[in-house]
Amino acid sequence: MKNKKKILSTLLLSTIFAIACKNDTKLMKSNDSNAPIAEKQPTKLEKHGDVRIDNYFWMRLSDEQKVAPIKDAQAQKVIDYLESENSYYETVTAYTKKFQDQLFEEMKGRIKEDDSSVPYKDNGYFYITRFETGKQYPIYSRKKGNLKAKEEIMFNVNEMAKGYDYFQLGGLSVSPDNKYAVFATDTVSRRQYFLRIKNLVTGEIMSDIIDNTSGVAVWANDNKTIFYSKQNPTTLRSEKIYRHVLGSSASKDVEVYHEKDETFGTYVAKSKSESFLIISSYSTVSSEAQFLDANNPTGKFKIVQKRERDLEYNVAHYKDHFYLLTNKDKATNFKLMKTPISATSKENWTNVIPHRKETLLEDFSIFKNYLVLEERTNGLNKIRIKRWDNKDDYYLPFDEETYSAGVYDTPDFDTDIIRYSYNSFTTPISVIDFNMKDKTKKVMKEQEVLGGKFKRENYISKRVWATARDGKKVPISLVYHKDTKLNENTPLIQYGYGSYGVTISDGFSTTRLSLLDRGFVFATAHIRGGEYLGREWYEDGKMLKKKNTFTDFIDCSKYLIDNKYTSSKHLYAMGGSAGGLLMGAVVNMNPELYNGIISAVPFVDVVSTMLDDTIPLTTGEYDEWGNPNLKKYYDYMKSYSPYDQVSSKNYPNMLITTGFHDSQVQYWEPAKWIAKLRELRTDKNLLFLHTNMEAGHGGASGRFEALKETAREFTFFLALENKITAEKIKL
Repeated sequence: MKNKKKILSTLLLSTIFAIACKNDTKLMKSNDSNAPIAEKQPTKLEKHGDVRIDNYFWMRLSDEQKVAPIKDAQAQKVIDYLESENSYYETVTAYTKKFQDQLFEEMKGRIKEDDSSVPYKDNGYFYITRFETGKQYPIYSRKKGNLKAKEEIMFNVNEMAKGYDYFQLGGLSVSPDNKYAVFATDTVSRRQYFLRIKNLVTGEIMSDIIDNTSGVAVWANDNKTIFYSKQNPTTLRSEKIYRHVLGSSASKDVEVYHEKDETFGTYVAKSKSESFLIISSYSTVSSEAQFLDANNPTGKFKIVQKRERDLEYNVAHYKDHFYLLTNKDKATNFKLMKTPISATSKENWTNVIPHRKETLLEDFSIFKNYLVLEERTNGLNKIRIKRWDNKDDYYLPFDEETYSAGVYDTPDFDTDIIRYSYNSFTTPISVIDFNMKDKTKKVMKEQEVLGGKFKRENYISKRVWATARDGKKVPISLVYHKDTKLNENTPLIQYGYGSYGVTISDGFSTTRLSLLDRGFVFATAHIRGGEYLGREWYEDGKMLKKKNTFTDFIDCSKYLIDNKYTSSKHLYAMGGSAGGLLMGAVVNMNPELYNGIISAVPFVDVVSTMLDDTIPLTTGEYDEWGNPNLKKYYDYMKSYSPYDQVSSKNYPNMLITTGFHDSQVQYWEPAKWIAKLRELRTDKNLLFLHTNMEAGHGGASGRFEALKETAREFTFFLALENKITAEKIKL
């Protein structure tokens, strides 16, 4: 990172901001009179005797209205409003457009464009994913027998994506005889996939086509039968499993399972041993699995263990047993058990790896001679290798203060080699093959950072621990350039998520270098609601304890300010989806702590969304957020719901982003939120909404288009920070 003199030098040499602001040192100052003002159409919403007035309820459109807006006056009105917000953003930030382009090229310049994955072997073929220079999408290929064999291109996504604003290929699954591949495509970004089948020998795309699937299918061992999950067309809940025979019409597919409980979803997978097909049903707190001999696709599935509330388990196969990652018997941090295939109910389960209070068991992989465990202790990943004959049991050594490591899904069962990845805030991603027998390792690939400027020794990462208001210690991972002086004038971006038990890894980012090299500190607050410190850390940040997530983040911010890592004039925050909810909550609770906020695809209209069981994801998340049809959850949700809690006060500078086709957080949540913020706020700070009209929850599909979105977000923070810097150094 650079000190003030070096920042000035960089700005002058690269003309990043000098050209833009040489005639205006106020930089990005909006004229609020030009901001879009949404029409108010009061809608009365009543529940439990409580009345809410939603002035912007009219912004919600159905899928049918979105497809054909020109025929619907309301739809056109909503689209006009979203486009007016986009135009407002483009107008106010026009002077930064040149910089955004430069930043995009800078970040793109660090990427090895003609890159490829490390080949992995499966059933006699080596599979490779590669990119070509200048191309947005990957090419999936394979080589038979060895890496010197002729390349067979399975899918060139660049060709498949032509003519589409958005294109996603997923769900690739090759038949046991290596002749066919089932694949899934999404051209809307609503995660409603079409399934197709390709003959890999002739290149022919078969006539089979199946719509509205989750995008995942598996083969039975007869090479002609596939199983897949179908979604509810309204809620998008994955609710049915079907059997399809190659060459037949989808109308003849057989429904083999219907998950009728609306709080559960379902999917189908195949055991690593290739012996069993497994249907899993899941909710936030419970699960249930069924199994079928993969050689008998028309047979009847058998239940492993009937679902029970608060009993979770995942199933793998080895020899004559099923192995289960489970929380049975109040094993909060999970344990590994096994049961005979002939007697699978829970009374037959026995311990393999017992529960440990201090260690979260996250996953496991089974090999012929070894059991590989992925654990987390005190927030840090650990990979444990244990021989089945108990002759060896050890951990792989990792020595950085904070890092991320994980085992790849290795299809090969009879091998001594595991493949894992390792990276940290300062160490690019490495793919490593480790010999579990002789304990040697080989780095198969290390991420290349092009441009000639990156040296890992120029960056510092560490963990600090903030004390939350209830006494809990909350870890914060930090990274910054070694030249950065940490004080109240240091710009710092604090990132957070804190939901669903998702752990935010401390991983490397080539794009983040553009911030670190310009004097920013990047910090991840590992707040409650995630599983960084174990399952209890998650349980303590959900349902009626959800506010711990928000107060943890705020207390981390106060810690960073109090300990002179930054100040409220230079502190920024960002989060997306449930992390966008986090942003909405903290700016309602303590807006004075932050100079700028980015809230991406934010879940902010919590009460209304969770009351509407026609919206995707709602019913399946009652055990995450609570069911507001019950008054105690309604009252609690309303007390933190960002949209409901907007009030007349000063808010920080804010950039809110969304995707028009988002199926996870509908576009109208952020659209309504910004309209209400404009109505009630008392400040004149920047307030932007940017809607990607062609994308959904994950943003743009092409790798370069995604970089442009990152450049937009980084520019927002950089412009805010350089507004202050420009005034001080008189550019």
